[in-house]
Amino acid sequence: MAISPSIGISVYPDHAQVPTDLLKHADTAMYQAKAAGRRTFMRYTEAMDVEIRQRATISAALRKVLDRGELRLVYQPRLSLPEARINGVEALLRWNSPEHGNIPPSEFIPLAEESGLILEIGEWAMREACNRLRQWRQQGLDQLSVSVNVSAIQLLRGDLPKMVARALSESGIPPWRLELELTESVVMSNAAHTSNTMQALRELGVALAVDDFGTGYSSLAYLKRLPINTLKIDKEFISDLTRDPDDEAITSTVITMAHSLGLNVVAEGVELEEQMEFLRAHGCDEIQGYWLARPLEADVCLKFIQDWQPPESLRPAL
Repeated sequence: MAISPSIGISVYPDHAQVPTDLLKHADTAMYQAKAAGRRTFMRYTEAMDVEIRQRATISAALRKVLDRGELRLVYQPRLSLPEARINGVEALLRWNSPEHGNIPPSEFIPLAEESGLILEIGEWAMREACNRLRQWRQQGLDQLSVSVNVSAIQLLRGDLPKMVARALSESGIPPWRLELELTESVVMSNAAHTSNTMQALRELGVALAVDDFGTGYSSLAYLKRLPINTLKIDKEFISDLTRDPDDEAITSTVITMAHSLGLNVVAEGVELEEQMEFLRAHGCDEIQGYWLARPLEADVCLKFIQDWQPPESLRPAL
């Protein structure tokens, strides 16, 4: 097992003049290093105390979100380029706190992971997404799939296969219409345990996707040994398509290599028609992003999918 340090630094006499205060400030800085992604160091500043108090306040409010019904899911459509139709949605968590307003996922999800609340929140999100898909299937969208994000804590500490099995059983949706998204770093963080859990999930019949591909340190050569179906190319590479030859080369190569391994390829963060055209020309299977639609409330998303017609650029030539 690899051990990585998170280091907090306080300096005498700049930050304190007695050992107990120096240790307290160093401890505060260490937690900031952990919050910054671990495997780094942080030097104490007075602003950290303000941030620590704010994090504690948000963390306390987070413990009540499920009882108060403050969480909701929004849905971002995914477009199949070869078929020119919307064939899936990604379910995304949102939190509106009466006391603190809208709190972005980038702020509250790390807190939920640190506290272990992500296990309860993740199960709620899984059941909510599956039940929503059941409702949409009853309204005629029986070819639609839903993707749900899975955190590292759920994958490594929770009993994810049993939780997913319960959600499938309660909703009655076909397993192959549910896709679980795992970030590249999560998949690689504990490869042996991850592989066993992923295999158990695949035996349920659900699909598995590696999200944010290209931002971590894995390779397609390793990923081919995992039971995944889909590779999602990170928006970092998509945003500069048609402007950066390096990103164009990387993206087209990833698409080709992923297809050689039998993987479906999804591009995230597509905002411009030129990006969509590049991806379609290079054989990308699906896209999502603001060019198609922003994340939408459930009722708005349903109407969007029902009313959507392919633009002229996606229609086959006569």
